Amino acid sequence: MPILGAFAVPHPPLIIPEIGQGREEQIRETSESYTKVAAKIAKLEPDTIIITSPHATMYADYFHISPGASTIGSFAAFSAPSVSFYEKYDEELAEKITLLSAMGGFPAGTAGEKNRQLDHGTMVPLYFIRKVYKKGKILRIGLSGLSLSDHYRFGKFIKKAVEDLGRRAVFVASGDLSHKLKDYGPYGFAGEGPEYDERVMDALGRSAFTELLDFDEEFLSAAAECGHRSFVIMAGALDGMNVKAKVYSHQDITGVGYGICRFYPAKKEEQEEKNG
Repeated sequence: MPILGAFAVPHPPLIIPEIGQGREEQIRETSESYTKVAAKIAKLEPDTIIITSPHATMYADYFHISPGASTIGSFAAFSAPSVSFYEKYDEELAEKITLLSAMGGFPAGTAGEKNRQLDHGTMVPLYFIRKVYKKGKILRIGLSGLSLSDHYRFGKFIKKAVEDLGRRAVFVASGDLSHKLKDYGPYGFAGEGPEYDERVMDALGRSAFTELLDFDEEFLSAAAECGHRSFVIMAGALDGMNVKAKVYSHQDITGVGYGICRFYPAKKEEQEEKNG
């Protein structure tokens, strides 16, 4: 079974009310879009929620898949320890991806975990999802310092593993956009910031996934983007599928770009349009 749907989402801790303490109101549009995404995921009833996160274990030359049967996490590092998680991992899917990668001579697997607890790039999406959907295991995957084409190729291994196991899975690509959109933002302003946000949201909005591979590494660095490689893995996991996109929102008010998009196979998108 192919991946049921995919979602590109940001992960600002600010969006969690227990952390934002009212400041989350400035990104209400993003929060409302997140709520819509969570409802869509719940409707798909996945067995597994695959989450790629820039803040999970990351190596220069290896893609890390979190091992084990389960994990925990909380927002204690953001002064909100009461917001906590207990999640079960899809061990079979992790093993399948590792096996397929090894067979293809590709550097990915469950070795070398640095921090067993969940990172905020994983927990922010789960905060919204678990409000409305308690079922399903997760698979947490980190990025790497390898090329964009390698990230795309890794997505294809994930796609094959999902299909080989007949898994009902959704893909959540966690990642903020540029961190250099405003003078008052956390990293200041750079012209590459708004240019990056415009280009990546345009490509995602058209499901023009191959265009994600055309971004120059120096440009990505100058834009201080966070999630581009996460989006590229997602693109690889949707390789060969006729995918229709829907852009829910894009905000830059904090100086960091937050974009939310949905990607469905064409037939599923047609059903959504008929149902309103």
